[in-house]
Amino acid sequence: MASSAPALGTGRGTGSGPLPRRVAAMFRAAVKDALLIRWAGATGALIPVLALGFILLVLAVKAWPAIRYNGWGFFTGSTWSIGDLYGRAVTSGGVSHLQGAQFGALPAIVGTLGTSAIALIVAVPVSIGTALVIVERLPRRLAALTGGFLELLAGIPSVVVGLWGALTFGPFIAHDLAPFVARNMPDIPVLRYFRGDTGNGEGMLVSGLVLAIMIIPIVAATTRDLIRQVPILPREGAVALGMSDFECARRVTLPWVGGGITGAVVLGLGRALGETMAVAMTSGMAIGSIPANIYQTMTTIAATVVQEVDTAFQDGTGFTLRALAELCLVLMVITLTANVAARLLVRRVSGTALPVGRGL
Repeated sequence: MASSAPALGTGRGTGSGPLPRRVAAMFRAAVKDALLIRWAGATGALIPVLALGFILLVLAVKAWPAIRYNGWGFFTGSTWSIGDLYGRAVTSGGVSHLQGAQFGALPAIVGTLGTSAIALIVAVPVSIGTALVIVERLPRRLAALTGGFLELLAGIPSVVVGLWGALTFGPFIAHDLAPFVARNMPDIPVLRYFRGDTGNGEGMLVSGLVLAIMIIPIVAATTRDLIRQVPILPREGAVALGMSDFECARRVTLPWVGGGITGAVVLGLGRALGETMAVAMTSGMAIGSIPANIYQTMTTIAATVVQEVDTAFQDGTGFTLRALAELCLVLMVITLTANVAARLLVRRVSGTALPVGRGL
């Protein structure tokens, strides 16, 4: 009995104290050895990967019956019909759907790629030029004021931009600018797409320009911050070697931040590919119609989903929702492909050496 007391004291001395003390000691050791920061960083890096994989997995599972039923015709067909809502459901290949259900995504894919291409063609040069002017030409106070307005423009809700595009910008393009272009564009196969009826302010051109206005602040603000990080010595050295301001920007400043600018453009492209409300309000929502010229009404993948989701819930078989899931899966694949291609381009741009001297 008497010898048991020293044994208890020895146990406390070896560190096997109460549980709260041991937990506190382990926590202090983790903080001291930076293990906590490593765990938090690894968890934070893993969450986006898991989220992306989870989204792709859910879309693939939900869309699998539609993929089986539609086949490759989903990418070449133009008809989008949920079938007879008042008829009985039928089963084809183990997939239950309404009679006459037929889904083709080609018009939506063409509209998505077309409007995004127009947006990038217009927005990228304007954004880079705006960033160069703000950083290198404007006085500091005016540059700060202009940059503030640029960031405010990026915060305008898309529905507001879409309403402005539908009520003001679209009719202005269709009645005042597009007719002049359509009349004077040469009648050759490539440029014939810019001829024809200019419509009433809804169509691919207006949607693409509205998207360009929405992504210009994103690309320009990011490019401005990147250009500010370019060291002054390489630019001064280029000017000392005889380069003009334009040559200095083209051969030194922009190559120095080329990878970052590519990332900013991809960020804007992602916004353009997934934009919904602004495009839905300015595209004309011509589901199942491929525009014969750049002015005609059309639709995009995102606009089709937001337009058809209410009708899809009326399909008792749930097949229309699965077709929309397949459409969303296509949009995800397009977006991921664009990001991977941009990643490869960034690596190639980042590995190039800067030029030295005029003409090199």
